[in-house]
Amino acid sequence: MTSPDAEALVRDHTIYSCVMGSRAFGLATEDSDTDRRGVFLAPTPLFWRFEKPPTHVEGPAEEQFSWELERFCELALIANPNVLECLHSPLVERVTPVGRELLSLRDAFLSRLAHRTFVRYALGQRRKLEADVRSHGAPRWKHAMHLLRLLASGRDLLRTGELTVDVGAAREDLLAVKRGEVPWSEVERRMTRLAEENDEAATGSPLPPEPDRSRVQDFLIRTRRTSALSPGTD
Repeated sequence: MTSPDAEALVRDHTIYSCVMGSRAFGLATEDSDTDRRGVFLAPTPLFWRFEKPPTHVEGPAEEQFSWELERFCELALIANPNVLECLHSPLVERVTPVGRELLSLRDAFLSRLAHRTFVRYALGQRRKLEADVRSHGAPRWKHAMHLLRLLASGRDLLRTGELTVDVGAAREDLLAVKRGEVPWSEVERRMTRLAEENDEAATGSPLPPEPDRSRVQDFLIRTRRTSALSPGTD
């Protein structure tokens, strides 16, 4: 259960919120949930206490999850796929001036580290799918669909230097996987090929080897300082 104090941080100090999941990916169907993700800026004076603000908050609404700004930046700098995609959601619901500055830093977070994190995350998910096949004779098809989507997203990011969340023309092919209309052997083949394409794209990627950590840190320091001098300014 979310504590009242945590709820207040999300309610009163959110600087950026968006819709993620199938709706942001262009894969929504009639039964799709609405997954909301956000970033809140905990007032600087809260960090002067022994008990620090939470690094993340679940809720208060269903399917809602928010990160404190510093934790969000830390995860984005190491190319966490979920966090990077949150920054690039086409379905933004709320953004404050500080949130707009965070969005202006999108390129500072992108680097070739994405090759490792996207493929490593995908490999972990693939092992789970393979375990499902061994135990139940079939994978969780929805998870298989999202794994293919993630691998394609990572490949395109490495190739172009830009992260696109919506799957576009790949929608119908991916939904066919979700419905279990594509044989598992073919899904495996696609996963293997996409992983190889990620490896190939990493070699000549226009992305820098590392993110611009100093630029992000400067933003965080300025934001914390402003919050300390002018509490309530998000």
